[in-house]
Formats: sequence, C-alpha cells, structure tokens
Amino acid sequence: MQPRLVLADADTARDVITFLGRARFISDDGVRLQGAHGILALTAAALAPEGLFDRTPTVLAMRIVRADPELQCDIVVDALTPDDDDERMLKLPETGRSPAWAGVSPPREGWERASVLEASVIAQRAQWGISAVARGTTPGAGEEAVRMLRAEIWGEPDDDLADLPRGVAFAAHALGFISGEEKVTVTRSGRWTRLAFARGHVLARGPMATGLTAVRATGAQH
Repeated sequence: MQPRLVLADADTARDVITFLGRARFISDDGVRLQGAHGILALTAAALAPEGLFDRTPTVLAMRIVRADPELQCDIVVDALTPDDDDERMLKLPETGRSPAWAGVSPPREGWERASVLEASVIAQRAQWGISAVARGTTPGAGEEAVRMLRAEIWGEPDDDLADLPRGVAFAAHALGFISGEEKVTVTRSGRWTRLAFARGHVLARGPMATGLTAVRATGAQH
C-alpha cells in the first residue's frame, strides 16, 4: 500500500496541502517533511545557493503542524495526494528527493533574542523586491539571468530588515506567514537567524566564506 502521512485532523491535512502548493510556486526543489513525537515540520527553500561559489544565502520557510504520535519520517517530496478514505491522511510519493539545501539543518538550541520587526515592514520589503525583480527582468531573458537577478535582489542585506537578506521577506510573503499587524521576534544562533511569525518561521543562513586564508609563516624565525 502507498505510504501515508497521518495528520491530527482534516484541517491540518488541508493546511499541509496549502503549504506545498505555495512552496511549489516559488521553487521546484520540494518540501522536506520531518515527523516525530506528534509533530510534523514542513520546510521549503525560498533561496538556496547553487554551486560552490554561489553567494546566495540559504533562506528556509518552516511550518509546524500536529500529526499522529506514531508518525516517523524525514523525506523531501514534490507533492502529496489526499486520501479518499480518510481526510486526515495524505499519500506520499513512492520516492523522495535529495536537494542540497535539505542537508543543512538549523540548530535546535542556542537561540538568543536579537531584535523585533514589524510584519507590515516585512510585507513592504517583500513587495519592493517583487517589483524590483519584475522591473529588472527583460523580455527573453534566460533562466540563468533571471535566477541571478533574483539572487541579487533577494540576497541583498536590507536596512529595514536589520540587515537580514531581503529574501526573508520574500519567504514570509510567499508562504503566507504575514497576516495583519504582528511583531516578529528575531533570534540568532551562530550563523543562523530566525523570524518567528504566528503562522510559521523563516530561517536564514549567511553565505559561506570563500577564498584563500592568509599564509602563515612556519619554522624558525630570523
């Protein structure tokens, strides 16, 4: 029998389908499903570097929902199908995916409060970025050119977002996390930053340092 996810109720199952639909709109890299202890974490990559020298930051969107306590899973999927016999269940595909970003997990501990942002400001910066991408995309531009433009606009640190990459606003907007007036707590752990919305979390990790390290002298000093 085709494997299934068992969620807490029918509304939760519909919530999961909605998240996957939003994630597919911004990326074709799938959604990671991690289930344990009655919790299912859904993670999608709004931005992720491609290749060793790509300076694009990693920006993930995460939503937590309730699931069957016996559910245990860790798989990346493109889609889920509702079960005709039980509205709490979603059918899993026969095989999963292995995008590079899914091998990078944010820390579970060590988060410290850094600042607070207004949801309205995050929404404004998302709309600014969407307009900038639209203005900068020329007719007939190839896929690589569009990808580089998006990486430049969404990967740029934004003063209005406490110097976080503008992609955190894009992720929050695209995954439906922004809803009315809300103060969004920003916490940090190592190179990771997390924005905690009532509807989900956006996590950003800065680009990895590249280049050669300084040469240090060895041996006897004269």
